[in-house]
Amino acid sequence: MLQTETNRASAAQAYVAEVFETVKRRNPGETEFHQAVKEIVDSLVPVFEKHPVYMEQGILERLVEPERLIHFRVPWTDDKGKVHVNRGFRVQFNSSIGPYKGGLRFHPSVNASIVKFLGFEQILKNSLTGQPIGGGKGGSDFDPKGKSDAEVMRFCQSFMTELGKYIGSDLDVPAGDIGVGGREIGYMFGQYKRIAGGNEAGVLTGKGIGYGGSLARTEATGYGCIYFVNEMLKSKGLSFDGSKVVVSGSGNVSIYAIQKATQLGATVVACSDSNGYIYDPTGIKFETVQRLKEVERKRISEYVNEHPTATYFEGCSGIWTIPCEIALPCATQNEIDADSARKLVANGVQAIGEGANMPSTLEAIDIFHANDVLFGPAKAANAGGVAVSALEMAQNSMRYAWSFHEVDDKLHAIMKNIYTSSVKAADEYGHPGNLVIGANIAGFLKVANAMLAHGIV
Repeated sequence: MLQTETNRASAAQAYVAEVFETVKRRNPGETEFHQAVKEIVDSLVPVFEKHPVYMEQGILERLVEPERLIHFRVPWTDDKGKVHVNRGFRVQFNSSIGPYKGGLRFHPSVNASIVKFLGFEQILKNSLTGQPIGGGKGGSDFDPKGKSDAEVMRFCQSFMTELGKYIGSDLDVPAGDIGVGGREIGYMFGQYKRIAGGNEAGVLTGKGIGYGGSLARTEATGYGCIYFVNEMLKSKGLSFDGSKVVVSGSGNVSIYAIQKATQLGATVVACSDSNGYIYDPTGIKFETVQRLKEVERKRISEYVNEHPTATYFEGCSGIWTIPCEIALPCATQNEIDADSARKLVANGVQAIGEGANMPSTLEAIDIFHANDVLFGPAKAANAGGVAVSALEMAQNSMRYAWSFHEVDDKLHAIMKNIYTSSVKAADEYGHPGNLVIGANIAGFLKVANAMLAHGIV
């Protein structure tokens, strides 16, 4: 019996290693995609050991290969009449449990590797929500910062003219991400209606309340992250109440994580943007950050002009040197490296909740686990946004709108269920307390079983 178990373990490890080497060979230079695949597939070894049918049916080989990758040109003109050309992407990664679902990111860093890493993560994240949505992601290397509304509109219209050929409420439903908020969604939705010749409300989520959007969608990712972290804290007898919290970023996720953490009694002492960070020992004021970033579209440095207790620092990495009990990386991928992780541990951090996508390097995650820091991985902790996007799709299909309270209650229940299912999977497969492995396994099993049921497609 022992020999058989050893053989199964060896076969599972060899299978995972072979698939990962194939991914690296077939996707050269795509380091972000490699990182995302490595983190997920290594955690699935006990699943393949226990259920060899997934190996026999090539589930992992199919999972790491997108069903479709669309790459297109986006020409547009600025206010002076100068022509610019950006690149557009959409990866439709896996549709086994529902239509592709995932955000659009407008940022100069966007390339095939970025959208593939995000799309791959989205498969399991969407599965964890319990909603019938598959995994996808997209975006462009266009930078909306410093552009006029008219320039952003012309870009969005050009982008949607091409993307619109490949999306639909039962096919692929994009949403927002970094650089894509209500303004951009509105412009893209308007252009899609113009092309399609009808009002297909469910084709995009994150829409304005007046034309098919869902209440609580704006707050969902930030609130959801706090709800998930709160479950982690309660498991150890800890609480947001009275805790110092550091939140990186000052976009949609960060803003509403600040609001909800403050409502639960925490003091959020720092947040950031791509230029630097602010530190306010008396507590960051949600209303000021929200107005500066969402209404006035200003830099976070402007905060100190209104709050003399705050200090602004150039550069972003220093935010992780600030002592805190709870750290919420909500900005971008790989913002917490091994050095930052060591500083957080040395300063007494008790819990990490990933509000952004893959904000911690693999080395950083290992350091947190080695020091018994509670760690909420992105695919679980930041799933609230896509969960409420799915609820927006449901409301669009019903031609009906739920109240803010109803949506928030559903979101809270979803995040608690994600936590519970991640804990259960980690326990069942021999890694108690490891929510990275638990979330990966819980998300994978639902997708893998659907893929088995559909045959070799």
